[in-house]
Amino acid sequence: MFEFITEDDRGQVGIGTLIVFIAMVLVAAIAAGVLINTAGFLQSQSEQTGEESTSQVTDRVQEINTIGNVTPSEDGVNQINVSVMKGSGAADIDLSKLTIEYIGPNGADTLTYDETDLANSSSYFQIDAVRGTEPVAENSSDRFVLVIDLGAAAGDNPANLQTGQTASLRITTASGATTSIELRVPDSVSGESAVEL
Repeated sequence: MFEFITEDDRGQVGIGTLIVFIAMVLVAAIAAGVLINTAGFLQSQSEQTGEESTSQVTDRVQEINTIGNVTPSEDGVNQINVSVMKGSGAADIDLSKLTIEYIGPNGADTLTYDETDLANSSSYFQIDAVRGTEPVAENSSDRFVLVIDLGAAAGDNPANLQTGQTASLRITTASGATTSIELRVPDSVSGESAVEL
């Protein structure tokens, strides 16, 4: 009526339980390893995405003022000088990596940096350092001038900006942050060598 468990029977039951327990521990360890790797990958990816998103907002140049050089014989602006500094909270900005989209009444073009002679360059802009080490804006006190020759900026239809005409610039940094600038030539530039746009 009563069954007695001998010492041999107890050992066999314990071994089976131990094998099942070890198998469960191994499966749990493998699953934990996969979860930890996935969590680490997602964390690094989210950190990178966050840094890139922050850069797109903060790593921008800020316009100080924009001056147009006047061509006396034609009463028009033939060169645009945009004074810039790095924006608030921005990291170091390499201005040689900027792209400038110019849209004017006589054409549109995307300009890139060229350190050679601006007059002989098409679709390029130059950088003049007022304060700081060209071409990297490292400190908030650094000041640079982006020089755009309208003969090079108007694509296939080079022409000066005449009185009363408007144009726009979009300056994009390497991280993708943009600064938009609207330009308008005054109604009269007679007798002026430069005007504020």
